[in-house]
Formats: sequence, structure tokens, C-alpha cells
Amino acid sequence: MSPYLGEFLGTLLLTLLGDGVVAGILLKQSKSENAGWLAITVGWGLAVSMAIYAVGQYSGAHINPAVTLGLAVTGTFPWEQVAGYFAAQFAGAFTGAILVWIHYLPHWSKTPDPALKLAVFCTGPAIRSPGNNFISEVIGTMILVMGVLFIGANRFTEGLNPLAIGALVTVIGIGLGGTTGFAINPARDLGPRLAHAVLPVSGKGSSDWSYAWIPVAGPLTGAVVGAGFYLLIF
Repeated sequence: MSPYLGEFLGTLLLTLLGDGVVAGILLKQSKSENAGWLAITVGWGLAVSMAIYAVGQYSGAHINPAVTLGLAVTGTFPWEQVAGYFAAQFAGAFTGAILVWIHYLPHWSKTPDPALKLAVFCTGPAIRSPGNNFISEVIGTMILVMGVLFIGANRFTEGLNPLAIGALVTVIGIGLGGTTGFAINPARDLGPRLAHAVLPVSGKGSSDWSYAWIPVAGPLTGAVVGAGFYLLIF
């Protein structure tokens, strides 16, 4: 399997499972409706772990442009592959969001609130304050990238690194995710947001493009900051 196909499939799986958790909790008449924020954060953390297990041997399982950028900044990933990884990750997230829409097809028309439908696909702020929302995404992604690098620098029992990274994502969600929904991944937000815009989702509203730059620019900035701090420390 080519690394680009690995990134496509890994990010597809991440989005399918992660957005699927959100859909089950937010959409009406789902058996997991109202399971709450803890279920969302744990679900996303496990989705990350499963995606890494699935494609790590083929692509390194970045499954996130911010991680790819952070690794390139530290010199552990070749810059010439960054654009290809970005494209594969965005395409995988877009495709995964389509599968979530199909999986929950009967539930969209049963859910009257367009904001809940959008939240299945992408993130949004608890309090809309662009500057603060941007900073939240920078901090969350900085911790993610530094955590990934720290985990990679330690020796675990073989096969435990994906679980450690999934736990890292979960604790970022619990501790820092309440402000913006912790995108910390440009592909995970922009790909599904685009899917929301083009899919015939029953009763959907705006895709909130005025906010869309924050979960892209914030994580990319946070990745550079996190990688920079790591290089200063080591």
C-alpha cells in the first residue's frame, strides 16, 4: 500500500468513527442520543488509535495535516511528501463524512436543529470569539504535536503507542476541547464541512464558512509552535 493511500484510508476511518460517535449522540432517535461530551472525547480518542493501528505500517498514520507539518518542521518527515499527505488526508476526511451521512440517513430528517447536524460534520465554538477560538486551537494542537513527539521518543511495549496517542487526544478533548470542540486537525474539520455543504442533508443550514478558517489555521499554527518547543527542549 502506498503511504498516500494509507493516509487516505486512515483519515477516512478516523472521520467515520469520530463523526459517527458525534452523530449517534446528537441526532434524534439514535440509541446513543445524549450520551454526552465524555463519550465524544473517548470515542474520538479510540478512533485515532484504531486508525493508527490500521495504517501505521504503511504511512506512519499521521491522519492529520498538523501532525504531518509538525514532523516536517522537526526534520523527521520529508517536506516533499507534505502536500501529498495533506491531499490524501483531506480526501479521506471528506469521504468518511459521506459515509457517516449514509449510515445515519434516516436520522437527519428526525433532527430539527440544523446546528446539531452541522456539529456532526465539523467543529464550532461554544462562545464565538475568533481570537480566543484561534488561540484554543493553537494550544490544543501544540499539546497534540508535542505529545506525539514525546510518545515517539519513549520506548513502550510494542503496539502500545497508538493507545497512548488515543489517550492523549481524549485528555485534550476533556481538558481543552470545551471551547471549540477541539478540531486539532484541519482535515477532520474542513473535509467534513465541505461534505456538509455539498450533500443533500435533510434540513441542513449554513456550513458556517466564516468560522472555517479557525480549525484550519489554528491547528497548523499550533503544530509549528509545538514542533518548535520540542526542538528547543531536545
